[in-house]
Amino acid sequence: MIGSALDYHFEHDRVRDGISSFGEAVFWTTAQLLTVSSQMPNPVTTGGRIVDILLELYAIVVVTTVAGSWADFFHHRRQERKELQAAG
Repeated sequence: MIGSALDYHFEHDRVRDGISSFGEAVFWTTAQLLTVSSQMPNPVTTGGRIVDILLELYAIVVVTTVAGSWADFFHHRRQERKELQAAG
């Protein structure tokens, strides 16, 4: 929501196809967080571009953190199974 509000603030009064309402800003922000590379118009203001980069970095950090957590879980689970097989 913060990204949407910032993007709307920076981009709403620019003449172009893109973000002219808060709903469009929410949609754009959601698409950026889920796809990182979309076919939607890119921000034209410096502030909007900074928000775009921060959103993309945030999305990458979240995805890699979740992937790392899953990998760690499965690695430890495999170690536990090996220990149980060796003991029993």
